[in-house]
Amino acid sequence: MSEVIIQVGAFARAAQLMGRPRRVAVITDDNVAAHYLGPMMRALKGAGHEAVSLSLAPGENSKSLDSYGRILGFLADSGLTRTDTVLALGGGMVGDVAGFAAATYQRGVDLVQVPTSLLACVDSSVGGKTAIDLPQGKNLAGAFWPARLTLIDPLLLRTLPYDHYRDGLAEVVKYAAIRDRALFDLLPYEEVEEEGIIRCCVDIKRAIVARDAHDHGERQLLNFGHTVGHALERLSGYELSHGQGVAVGMAVMARASERLGLCAPGEAGLLIGMMHTLSLPTDCPYGPREIFDAMQADKKRGGQHITLVMMHALGDCRLHPMPMQEALAVVEAGCAP
Repeated sequence: MSEVIIQVGAFARAAQLMGRPRRVAVITDDNVAAHYLGPMMRALKGAGHEAVSLSLAPGENSKSLDSYGRILGFLADSGLTRTDTVLALGGGMVGDVAGFAAATYQRGVDLVQVPTSLLACVDSSVGGKTAIDLPQGKNLAGAFWPARLTLIDPLLLRTLPYDHYRDGLAEVVKYAAIRDRALFDLLPYEEVEEEGIIRCCVDIKRAIVARDAHDHGERQLLNFGHTVGHALERLSGYELSHGQGVAVGMAVMARASERLGLCAPGEAGLLIGMMHTLSLPTDCPYGPREIFDAMQADKKRGGQHITLVMMHALGDCRLHPMPMQEALAVVEAGCAP
């Protein structure tokens, strides 16, 4: 399994932690570049690496075929070889599209992830999933390509706008809901507890991925709230952020789980109440039929069946394979007032 370092100050040591000098292509976005690209490039060159950089426009719209092609062309123009490295410096979008480019350029080059958002720290930078969106749906083209090294430095989160930080909190809630009631009881947390919270989420994900690297079984638990969340993102034209979509998706699935008798009365209320405390949305802005129609493009669908993650208790979510028509009834139960 790839190495993950979680430590305050890890960013300052990134160039040394990468090992022998090599050519490094840093992929970032314009917002992150304003804070961290200069220091990263100076550190890489100071450590003997030959560094080049490409910055994308921020936002989900850059997780596209156009950006993917642009990165591949940049890597080729920069003379990257199979012994060199792509370094993803940014949030989930950057990690996903740069990771997919690393997975496919010359049939695969080393990837280093340096996440700069809470969402990327606790979730997308770990586990090896890389992807881009297609007009037909989210994450429909991608590859499993674990980073050789992931460097998580909580100090980088200090420049993160609160709306973006809040998106990451949705993923923290997800980990608590699927696997760790004790983590749920730590929320909301103080800044001094942040490194420990990140480590807890990463440990949960790495344990699950170690048992199911390619998403055939247990790893699908990590999709709690995501099937509905991705549908909401698509319906909004990606005006709704990933974290907001996942938060609403978890609320829908929690309400449905309780109303269908899978969990005890009050469990859904505890989850939804915590999301309110964390300023995360829980009300569904679209109707169940709209959501169901958008779910048809979900990559977790197989033929006329789909696997939904349902909550049996806080800290105990389970996989429920079902026909698509049954999934509509679940969404209807979760969206009902």
